[in-house]
Amino acid sequence: MLTAQGFSKAFEYWQLFLQGVACTVSLSALTVIFGFILALFLAVCRMGKMKVLKALATAYVELFRATPMVVQIFIIFYVVFDGVKVLPGFKLFGFIRFERFFPAVVALSLNSGAYLSEIIRSGIQSIDGGQTEAARSLGLNAWKTMRFVVLPQAIKNILPAIANEFVTIIKESAICYTIGVQDIMSAVNAVKGATYRMGEALIIATALYFCLTYPTSKIIAHFERKMSVGDKR
Repeated sequence: MLTAQGFSKAFEYWQLFLQGVACTVSLSALTVIFGFILALFLAVCRMGKMKVLKALATAYVELFRATPMVVQIFIIFYVVFDGVKVLPGFKLFGFIRFERFFPAVVALSLNSGAYLSEIIRSGIQSIDGGQTEAARSLGLNAWKTMRFVVLPQAIKNILPAIANEFVTIIKESAICYTIGVQDIMSAVNAVKGATYRMGEALIIATALYFCLTYPTSKIIAHFERKMSVGDKR
């Protein structure tokens, strides 16, 4: 049962919750950046003419989309990085343990890249083929056509979806506390261990996640409306 005393004890650990927010935001931002770079490569491979790269990229996307994220995180942390044995032990910003934070970024980026690649691929395919032909007729090669003609328009079309992926990652990053990442859920676990109460800490965590995701969603919706104004006839 939730009590005022329980909330009072939970708020005594406010610094852990603030550190958790900083860690969650940093984790989500890096995941989207690295995930986007990986997704762009995967999308180009899947749309390319090299059958080997196309098959490998397709297999990668299907594998990561068809398996649970918690399994992927455990494999990256316990198998690829062998726990914390192969990474240097120092703290980012004075409180984020790098040897646990880095594997989480890698795992989330690999997962996010699989989903973002489909978004990017659909954005590229939405561009009229006539523009590619026009660019090639002006002497642009395939790379310059993609870089200067297709991608700028595709990114504009899929920017809201990419921003929504950021919101999704904020929520899904909660699973990273299972490998010792000091995110919001890690703060909840710490409060539980110190006070033997979890309900109040979970309510605080819920409020923090809401404060991160809801305003972000509204900002995304605002920019989406702004970007669509010029497209209306």
